[in-house]
Amino acid sequence: MERPSLEINLPDTHEEGKLYVVDSLNNLNKLNVCPDENQHSLDEEENSVGTGENMAGSNTRNTCLFFVTFIFTLIISLALVSFVIFLIIQTRNKMDQISSRLLSEKKNIEELKKINNILLKHLNQSGIKD
Repeated sequence: MERPSLEINLPDTHEEGKLYVVDSLNNLNKLNVCPDENQHSLDEEENSVGTGENMAGSNTRNTCLFFVTFIFTLIISLALVSFVIFLIIQTRNKMDQISSRLLSEKKNIEELKKINNILLKHLNQSGIKD
């Protein structure tokens, strides 16, 4: 069981004809191997001949745009993180102020309770004597 050869013996054709036959066989082989992508591959081959320089410029532009976008995103992220840290510090400072005020008010309330108890004792003692 031998495989049939893809080579075609064309003794009477000219060189241009041979190139045309080989090119046609290559296209036919591509159609048989990848039928879904045949048009895309042929179009890419035709476009790649004339647009090689445009593709390189486009890739450079896309890479540059990617890095600019990446750096811009990093700067915005850094700004947001800095703002959040600033808010956390401010909130902690306010909480410290509030807690210190509550402690001082607690002390004031305890002093007022002591004064109130002293006044009640004095009023009770003076009311009993009368």
